[in-house]
Amino acid sequence: MSAGGMMLAGVCEAPGRFAALERAMPSEVPEGWELCDVAAIGICGTDYHIFEGKHPFLDYPRVIGHELSCHVRGGPRDGELCVVNPYLSCGSCRACRRGRPNCCSRIEVLGVHRDGGMCARIAVPSANLYPATGLDAGAAAMVEFLAIGAHAVARSGVGPGDLALVAGAGPIGLGSALFARLAGAEVHLADLSPARLAAAQRVFGFERLHQPGPEMLSGPLAEGFDTVFDATGSAASIEAGISYLAHGGTLVLVSVVKGRIGVEDAEFHKREARIIGSRNALKPDFERVMAAMRAGEVPVAGIATERLRLSELPARLPALAAARDDIIKVLVTP
Repeated sequence: MSAGGMMLAGVCEAPGRFAALERAMPSEVPEGWELCDVAAIGICGTDYHIFEGKHPFLDYPRVIGHELSCHVRGGPRDGELCVVNPYLSCGSCRACRRGRPNCCSRIEVLGVHRDGGMCARIAVPSANLYPATGLDAGAAAMVEFLAIGAHAVARSGVGPGDLALVAGAGPIGLGSALFARLAGAEVHLADLSPARLAAAQRVFGFERLHQPGPEMLSGPLAEGFDTVFDATGSAASIEAGISYLAHGGTLVLVSVVKGRIGVEDAEFHKREARIIGSRNALKPDFERVMAAMRAGEVPVAGIATERLRLSELPARLPALAAARDDIIKVLVTP
């Protein structure tokens, strides 16, 4: 933060071009919104996709940052540490009226559809601020990405005795795997990256690890998995997901790809399979994650791979994007 009501903001100006630029610090907010001093920001796959020009819902330039913790500035909640729900919904579309603001037809996600929180201060609707009781700023900034996995698990209906496969052992996949395990499922992880699988074992304690391929479907797994979560961001992986499903199984699309996907209809129908999209998260998912963190069910200390200042990020982001197989979560302070 600099003098004169200015602050540094992390701006992706165009694919492959990221800078820390001075922006005016917000000082006024609409009714029902709060000014917040950003405490920590997580960098996720969405941010890397924005940097690489692969995100389907974004216009440049954009201040990135949607995994946020903050301290409320002013009012009765002054100083309170909160987790930011970055999904700003309209409140009036059919999805919102049916209690599903996470897939609002006019949704604006901070850092994607509108400028985000890679900066010192941001304005947020009061209803999108959840008290981070018992958490520190770093842990609170990691709630959102884990909530995406918790939401996918809630959508899937996976439970005790189920066989679950999570394709993609990046942060979103790890969150999905963690909450599937907490739901009682036997969880298997598949990824092309040995480094990611090693991190899943080291940090999260997952033991059933696989390189993707038909050889997974052997022995006790010969009939396939009851639920397959795809968190790869790969159209080819999504299209292959049906082949890993047991008959009567469910394919949950957690990641989003830019382009079309297709499935072999006969393979889909003979399984009487379900394909479910899972987008963002709801307040109960955020609360589920925070409860799990407070209960010691989330290995918070091992998730944060690296911590940076915002001023360091322009020089580091290209290398971080290139080496993200070796990274679970980078936290940035403004």
